[in-house]
Amino acid sequence: MNDSTVKKMPLWVLLAFSSIHKRKHAIILIWVSTLFTLYCLPWPTFFNNEIIATLFLIDDWSWIAMMIPICIWYILCLRWMDKNMAWKAAG
Repeated sequence: MNDSTVKKMPLWVLLAFSSIHKRKHAIILIWVSTLFTLYCLPWPTFFNNEIIATLFLIDDWSWIAMMIPICIWYILCLRWMDKNMAWKAAG
């Protein structure tokens, strides 16, 4: 990111991607967050199975209620970075 891009970058984008300098790494972050969001579903409430209850430890909706807005935030930040060509050019 160059200095002019950082100066006009909104705070909400800067907070999400302040230490991420490549688009590929941002996409990896979004995929990992999405996978963790799916893990945060309270799967034991849907299936009465001992194995599922052992693998998926979350049994309430609080984590997914937090993870969905975080995933949306990362996606919106990626859109802003793409629209404003704010990614550092690969050298």
